[in-house]
Amino acid sequence: MTNRVKVGIVGAGGISYTYLKNLTETFHITEVVGIADIIEERSKRRAEQFHIRQMTVEEIMNDPEIEIVVNLTYPLSHYIISKQALESGKHVFAEKMMSTDFESALELYQLAQSKGLRIGQAPDTFLGGALQTARNLIDKGFIGEPVNAQAMVARCYNLTQDENHPDLPFVFTAGGSIPYDMGCYYLHALIHLLGPVKTVAGLSKTFHPKEMQRNPRNPGYNKPFDMKFPTSMTGALDFYNGCYGTFTAISDSHREETARLEIYGTEGTLILQDPNYFFGPVYLARGQRGEEMAAMPLTHGYGLHNPVPENATGEERTWIDSYRGIGVADMAWAIRNNRPHRCSGELGLHAIEILDGITESCREEKTYHMTTKPDQPAMLPQGFIYGTAAEACMDTK
Repeated sequence: MTNRVKVGIVGAGGISYTYLKNLTETFHITEVVGIADIIEERSKRRAEQFHIRQMTVEEIMNDPEIEIVVNLTYPLSHYIISKQALESGKHVFAEKMMSTDFESALELYQLAQSKGLRIGQAPDTFLGGALQTARNLIDKGFIGEPVNAQAMVARCYNLTQDENHPDLPFVFTAGGSIPYDMGCYYLHALIHLLGPVKTVAGLSKTFHPKEMQRNPRNPGYNKPFDMKFPTSMTGALDFYNGCYGTFTAISDSHREETARLEIYGTEGTLILQDPNYFFGPVYLARGQRGEEMAAMPLTHGYGLHNPVPENATGEERTWIDSYRGIGVADMAWAIRNNRPHRCSGELGLHAIEILDGITESCREEKTYHMTTKPDQPAMLPQGFIYGTAAEACMDTK
């Protein structure tokens, strides 16, 4: 029996539910010791809900048994909490992204390296059944040679802020604007499917920097605020494997959400689901003109639809098909089995450099040459999950 890895969580906001659910019930390599939050009422609620300790940040950092700190704070706090954890001798897994910019993310990565510690970050949705299946199909040649990829997300952040969510400050701050808030899902998926990127070029812009709150249901309707970070970004990606790609993230769209992730090959095309989710269909188009399209059976678990219980709470319904935290579990198994973890620091550093590189390319009007080159994350072993057999497709020994 492998010794479980003890985990402390900092940040008890909405997403902490799915992390706690999975790290206490789905994955048995992890043992959550406690949770801390700047708002004590929130950490108390989660502690009681999942039968763990309510702790302070200092208690988590000073607990000698805790090996991994899971950082679920706002992006602006990622750097501070992650640095504190690393300096306390803890491995770190952060909710998207590692930091708010490449320079500070590199500092965290180098600190982890100097201390012999692991650092990783969400999104870990590329470990879900759909994107793992897509990787399997690419690696086995079902689309031939990949020649192009398209990834796009479009949202209207103003319209997401209504009377129920009147203030979502992180989407208007460093590390929270659309390329960093949502683009990381698409970039992690692309790197997982196609490998690292060699050069980038593109356009990055803040539309309407003196923005007005446009949602009449928002208490701040018609009140101005300063938007200092990119609200629209389009980048051209040149992958080391020879494939070209485009990445677009927009938060000024009138439409709430448009998600696209498609991989074009010499013999077929993959049409994939929104990488914000673990589940979704994997369509393969083949034939002389791509007229033969089929939904492919999943070759991997972590993405099967689960029935919603009749008495399910709102949180249970929201996160019913979520396996967020699988990246933490994978890190825990990697620690015990002495192998690389898939949501690696190198992967996260590469993704944030792509975003900063596109902005620099726009500013300097020239191609940006990447300085990072991570290994393509290894696929999970094939397998499926049902109930408590959740780790049947993890690399246990």
